[in-house]
Amino acid sequence: MLLAPVPSLGVIAAMVVAPGPVGHTMFIVAKIWLLGFPAAWYLVIERGTPSWSPPRHGGLAIGALSGVVLGLTIFAGAALVGAHQMDLGPLNEKVAEMGLASPLTYLAGAAAWTLVNSLIEEYVYRWFVLRQCETLLPGPLPAVASAAIFTAHHIIAVSQYLDPVLTVVASTGVFGGGLVWAWLYRRYRSIWPGWISHIVADVAVFGIGGWLLFGM
Repeated sequence: MLLAPVPSLGVIAAMVVAPGPVGHTMFIVAKIWLLGFPAAWYLVIERGTPSWSPPRHGGLAIGALSGVVLGLTIFAGAALVGAHQMDLGPLNEKVAEMGLASPLTYLAGAAAWTLVNSLIEEYVYRWFVLRQCETLLPGPLPAVASAAIFTAHHIIAVSQYLDPVLTVVASTGVFGGGLVWAWLYRRYRSIWPGWISHIVADVAVFGIGGWLLFGM
């Protein structure tokens, strides 16, 4: 309750309610909370010991392989729903608002999002949210619940770029990715296999975006 709604509120502020400096500031505040709260809870409430989540049980190769499978699924899904025929107006508008309207800035933004944001999401949604769900729910339900929480704010963001049909397709893909990355964390108890998988999937997403926007 203290964490799950925050990224959604940040996205709504930045993209729906107050686009511009105010919304951007609220988005940054939400990101800071997203980074700081899990660590504070772990250290103060759980009295845990700081760790870089070493992959002691392996899983890096499986993470990479799962990322390739997800990436191929993303490409296939985009082709099946006819992404190349979508109205690019809303997408171009949002990309321009973010200062990513040229191929160079788009690549820079994609690199940062792929490498950094994916790591933040693995830290928040797998290391923290999934573990909290494991204390509340039995069996496979923690993975489902954490994937649903992970998907929630993505639906809001994606709906600003895509039409309703593509939003449903993309959000279903996000949920599927969340399930895969939750399984990787539960199997290997490290965020790194999921991060590698997440990176490969994001490369596919931004690759499709670059192709649609710039013919890259």
